[in-house]
Amino acid sequence: MTSVLLIDDHPIVLQGCKSLLETIGVCGIDEAQSTSEAFRLYRKSKPEVIIVDLAMRAGPLSGLSFLRWFRRVDESTSILVLTMHRDPLIVSSVFELGANGYVLKSAGPDEFVQAFQKMCEGGFYLSRELASDPVFRRLEVKSTKFDGLTSREVQILTLLAAGKPHKRIGEKLNISGSTVAKASTQLKVKLGVRTRSELIRVALEHLSAAESRASASIMRRRRRGRASL
Repeated sequence: MTSVLLIDDHPIVLQGCKSLLETIGVCGIDEAQSTSEAFRLYRKSKPEVIIVDLAMRAGPLSGLSFLRWFRRVDESTSILVLTMHRDPLIVSSVFELGANGYVLKSAGPDEFVQAFQKMCEGGFYLSRELASDPVFRRLEVKSTKFDGLTSREVQILTLLAAGKPHKRIGEKLNISGSTVAKASTQLKVKLGVRTRSELIRVALEHLSAAESRASASIMRRRRRGRASL
């Protein structure tokens, strides 16, 4: 049975999500009303799916900080963002940081369940309301390119981007260097590149773009806030 960690600072939202998950047979559900509590519960229960809001008491986009931290320690757990934010830059940043799904809080219960089931299958999900917009269709195509990678391939790609040789990657992941080399070849095919240097470049672009986009978004919002004072 899939275990879930719900992260939202609104008790009503937590209860609503929990009730919907229970109707489809999910029993192992933990709830956190802050990112600090979420960190503690994650270490304790190691959930298979995390559902997180972007706007928490710690800040208007503190959910992005959680995503950034989380993907540094866990590359495989599926993450579904449940939020009211529709800004294309924010949506793009969420996927660049490694989320697997994005659902608006205005979505219906059936869509929430559908998105959750996609997470359980290791798939990608973009809210229907956003997916109908041409701007977000382009985002979905871009994200799907990386969504097709397995968790092991993502781990290898991340270590390649850090400059690790095949042998060291194998030692870290407890697999052989030849297995890493074979996976690297498969990654080149999946990502449409021919050389190791091109593969590393694509990996660096994918892994670093989130940092710059998230920072730019936060800075713009801060400037707007100061301008409105």
